[in-house]
Amino acid sequence: AARARHRRPGPMKIEEVKSTTKTQRVAAHSHIKGLGLAEDGSAQPSAAGLVGQEKAREACGVVVELIRSKKMAGRALLVAGAPGTGKTALAQAIAHDLGPKVPFCPMVGSEVYSSEVKKTEVLMENFRRAIGLRIKETKEVYEGEVTELTPEETDDPARAGYGKTIAHVVIGLKTTKGTKQLKLDPSIYDALQKENVTPGDVIFIEANSGAVKRVGRSDSYATEFDLEAEEYVPLPKGDVHKKKEVVQDVTLHDLDVANAKPQGGQDLVAMMNQMMKSKKTEITEKLRAEINKVVNKYIDQGIAELVPGVLFVDEVHMLDIECFTYLNRALESTLAPIVVFATNRGMCTVRGTEVVSPHGVPVDLLDRLMIIRTAPYALPEIVQILAIRAQVEGIKVDDEAFAKLGEIGERSTLRYAVQLLTPAWVLVQTNGKESVTADDVDEVDGLFFDAKASAKRLMEKQGSYLQ
Repeated sequence: AARARHRRPGPMKIEEVKSTTKTQRVAAHSHIKGLGLAEDGSAQPSAAGLVGQEKAREACGVVVELIRSKKMAGRALLVAGAPGTGKTALAQAIAHDLGPKVPFCPMVGSEVYSSEVKKTEVLMENFRRAIGLRIKETKEVYEGEVTELTPEETDDPARAGYGKTIAHVVIGLKTTKGTKQLKLDPSIYDALQKENVTPGDVIFIEANSGAVKRVGRSDSYATEFDLEAEEYVPLPKGDVHKKKEVVQDVTLHDLDVANAKPQGGQDLVAMMNQMMKSKKTEITEKLRAEINKVVNKYIDQGIAELVPGVLFVDEVHMLDIECFTYLNRALESTLAPIVVFATNRGMCTVRGTEVVSPHGVPVDLLDRLMIIRTAPYALPEIVQILAIRAQVEGIKVDDEAFAKLGEIGERSTLRYAVQLLTPAWVLVQTNGKESVTADDVDEVDGLFFDAKASAKRLMEKQGSYLQ
């Protein structure tokens, strides 16, 4: 008898697979988590990602309180300081402390220069984006587990006895308190089919609009043998027919856009015309005035509440005289947000004029601003900021390297020192070492030029370059 030949198993193959969890992208201000103030409003030396700048942070804390108590609408703030002193970081911290419910709209001064839309229109659009409206609405809903779903048919008069159409649909809904049978419009039957509703599902139907929402499968159907990836929900409490308060947050810009879209016909020509139109359409002043009228009526009736947000305009010196004149008027309107400007310029000309003014902002607008100054960072503060950045980016750096980076930051700029962290870490990994040392920092600093060193070299070798 032939022997059964046994194959020897080969070596087992094991492969490492990269984790599927999403890695968070680290941006320039990822480490900022708030203003880092104590309960009495005083700034802690290092907290919530911010280091130093105590006076500026305390001033921003007062501004946050004013915004929360809605006493600062229509006022403006100017954060002024040298490059790399944390102006944008302060604006981010203000946004963090205000929370997600308060609109925060950041923009850069150069955004207003568009070939399609007027400068003032861009400004007004961002103004409206920064004003929120909290609408409280009480809706009547039918909610429960579907016990019965029967469409009732009738002869279709259009087809003269050859076809049937759905006259209405009978649906049974069950809650912990009892059961109700409803007779619904055929249009709701279409909505039920779109949501794939079957008996045993928990749904709610809005009484006014007839909108249907499938919440999930009733948990009484859940068994240990069920392999379907179905979301099971408990049987709704209370009556089948109930009133629910729905709170919706929108901005005035959302309302503008919703009402500016042409309500054209559904035929092909109308649709083609709509597609051919430029996407960026200008919203007229008349439309905005109408929306403001409706908004004010809602506020008076107590249906809606105005939430003035923050419009942050970075590089404000990039705006020109037309924009500044427009801002003077916009800040005085009844529906105005809190505007925070930031600039790193000293005495310079106002764009569009030959007038030299502090920060490149006309004096009449400066007069309306509360100005917060940011001071350059001292050496210990630079080292602390570098330590925070290294932690956020997952870079191991020893104390001597931090001291060396601090000296580089003091010699050149904080931004340059922060930017050296990642190349130094790449160098360390290439050499198979554990952490960044002072020698690695020296090596990376030798590879790259900071702005001051580059400018100095240009001055020395001016003749070598094209003029």
